[in-house]
Amino acid sequence: MRLVFAGSPLIAVPTLETLVNAHVNGEMIELVAVLTNPDSRKGRKGTLEPTEVGARASELQEELRVRGKTPFVILKPEKLTGEVREQIASLQPDLLVSYAYGHIFGPKFLSLFPKGGVNIHPSLLPKYRGATPIPAAILNRDHETGITIQTLALQMDAGDILAQERIELSGRETTESLSRWAAVRGAEMLLPVLRGLAEGTVERRPQNESEATYCSIIAKEDGWIDWQQKAIEIDAKIRAYTPWPLCATHHAGQVLYILDAFPISMPDTDLMPVMPSQESPGTVLGIDKKAGILVQTGEGLLAVQRLQYATKKALDWASFLNGAKHFIGSKLE
Repeated sequence: MRLVFAGSPLIAVPTLETLVNAHVNGEMIELVAVLTNPDSRKGRKGTLEPTEVGARASELQEELRVRGKTPFVILKPEKLTGEVREQIASLQPDLLVSYAYGHIFGPKFLSLFPKGGVNIHPSLLPKYRGATPIPAAILNRDHETGITIQTLALQMDAGDILAQERIELSGRETTESLSRWAAVRGAEMLLPVLRGLAEGTVERRPQNESEATYCSIIAKEDGWIDWQQKAIEIDAKIRAYTPWPLCATHHAGQVLYILDAFPISMPDTDLMPVMPSQESPGTVLGIDKKAGILVQTGEGLLAVQRLQYATKKALDWASFLNGAKHFIGSKLE
């Protein structure tokens, strides 16, 4: 079965590696092309750099050459134009595999694949269709999430479910940590699905459209903290927006990133202050040697353990206070 893989960010790299290794190890799978977003300018110098998938694909190409295997083609189009479709068609692919590619596949493109396409999506579809399902699950403080492998359809994330796995959430996950799990587990789930498609044994379960929900695109400005919110809501936001766009506040005219924290809805007897504070939300109340810096919110306290001024390096709370003598008692805006 000749495959084209479409993906761009780090979460998709283990799936790419799985497909290459499957071919090398004798599976009835041949990866003929990798489709990823174009190189983009990054860093202060604006150097052109490939996507994580693009960078790993180049390394795997060379590894295949060393082994005497025919390497796949790497394509980085801005749009899936007629010229791109011709390139793909010339490779005579059977199936498209996608994980976080970042583009909608139109009918002309999908028609190039006789066996259709499959997509790995890190949510329990039909819940959280769209580009940001992992942050959405954290923001909404869900007790579980998961991964779904579905058929590719013209409507976003609306294909038949081929495989699905659930995971319980502890409430301390970040988008970064949950993405690491989804990267590895998604790759592990894929090969049995591909074998089932080749053998005609995989079961297809249509999604219940009445249960469909959607998640929105995240913008950098979404990371600003509103201290009027509850501590549990701010905590979820910090975890959901790690590693991007990160959560920030203003202090003394500077941008201050809150990198690691946890909520204290009811003050513990070992934490100060024991009694609920009358200070306004955003006030830095004091410290606790175990919890860190205590900040008043609209409801409950937020214990900040790691933070960073935009122009300086990230520090644990104790090291931060060594250089911010008047931080306690100040107001975060």
